[in-house]
Amino acid sequence: MLTPLDLLLHQLDSAYLAKAWHGPTLRGALRGVRAETAAWRPGPGRHSIWELALHCAYWKYTVRRRLTGEKRGAFPLEGSNFFPRPLREPNQRDWAADVALLDAEHRALRAAVAALDPDRLGEKAPGARYSYATLASGIAAHDLYHAGQISLLKRLAPP
Repeated sequence: MLTPLDLLLHQLDSAYLAKAWHGPTLRGALRGVRAETAAWRPGPGRHSIWELALHCAYWKYTVRRRLTGEKRGAFPLEGSNFFPRPLREPNQRDWAADVALLDAEHRALRAAVAALDPDRLGEKAPGARYSYATLASGIAAHDLYHAGQISLLKRLAPP
């Protein structure tokens, strides 16, 4: 039988990387995306796949920080929430580095959730309006929301 902590870890895994019954995970939606497609915008002022991937990395960092009580300011990129990308002509190396950042932030988040005290999951995280469990399950839902957006953008992007 799954414990509540096991269930939270399962949600994180099935939203990000593991094979899931519901369709593409966030990481699955990014599989095979080339830098040019990642940089494509569906219209002026709209976010690209690249920007959505970094947005997800940022919120994984933010949730982890709230779960652990870590101080603000350690995210590798300057700014918050959405990060304009690409900064120059799209290239595979820059895109791969930003996907690697997303992977690293996911691993760090998962480790932070795994380290939570199961008896305190219902308590509010320090400085947060929500409980540990709500933050952990919410970031899994966030991944799936953006996985859907990314899947749609991949279909709309020019070949």
